[in-house]
Amino acid sequence: MGSSDPVDHPCLSGIRLVLGGNVFGWTIDQDRSFAVLDAFYEAGGRMIDTAEGYSAWVPGNKGGESEAIIGAWLESRGIRGDMRIGTKTGMGGPPGALQPDAVASALAGSLERLRTDYVDLYYVHRDDQVTPLDEVVSAFNGPCQSGEIRELGVSNYAPDRLAELNGTAQRMKLRPFTAAQPLYNLVARDAYEGLLQDLCRRQGIAVMPYYGLAAGFLSGKYGAAKDWEGSPRASSLDDAAADGGWAMLHRLRDVAGKIGATPAQVALAWLNAQPGIAAPLASATTIEQIAELAQAATIKLNAEHLGSLG
Repeated sequence: MGSSDPVDHPCLSGIRLVLGGNVFGWTIDQDRSFAVLDAFYEAGGRMIDTAEGYSAWVPGNKGGESEAIIGAWLESRGIRGDMRIGTKTGMGGPPGALQPDAVASALAGSLERLRTDYVDLYYVHRDDQVTPLDEVVSAFNGPCQSGEIRELGVSNYAPDRLAELNGTAQRMKLRPFTAAQPLYNLVARDAYEGLLQDLCRRQGIAVMPYYGLAAGFLSGKYGAAKDWEGSPRASSLDDAAADGGWAMLHRLRDVAGKIGATPAQVALAWLNAQPGIAAPLASATTIEQIAELAQAATIKLNAEHLGSLG
């Protein structure tokens, strides 16, 4: 696939990297999270992604931990106006999660935890499959009119449902969904390439894919599956390694060696070169990782490098 010009979106600012916030309150505590967030800001990063459900899967957590840490950081540093914050409602797609009352309640909770009166980008985390689309569109349009939401997005949406959703918004003359967050990286391409990519490019929907480093697999720090035994990301790493993941990692390391970069930097630069991509998401747990990831935004892969990665 050939290189692509950057895709603009009102929520994007700073370097072409969105910091994934799922690790905050999960694999790193508040103090370490603040250090990572400070490093991201100092490196020119200006957009952070989170969700109301992060990190409800951790024993003892109930969800909202990531938002609360980000909100405390924004308030303590006094930089809310500099940052772009994206969050989501409806993790898992439970029936009724996208009904107007449910959306209003979820948004109020997110705003409180984030210590702000607006979010720059508010996502449907997953399609709940049951709420009529005119109700979904209305539920998200209201907070846009009141200023609590600046832009709308979807995550994990099938292309036909996204087309129908935006078709409904157009018919009702209400706010469209202008951003998409699918799973997409060098070893997981099916959810984006093809119909969803074509739709997003046709409608000018900015794509900010998650798991840009395939849960860390594409960082190159693992040499065998035994290296991640006991990791909280073990299941995702198993998925990344399946179906040719190790062969892709070999090619990634080869390209990285040729251009004097790291595998993680090349993996993110590859995403930034794909049609329709505005910026990839990647998370970090140390300031050293932030420095590495931030440099990826400056790397331009040529046709030979892109061809090597397929």
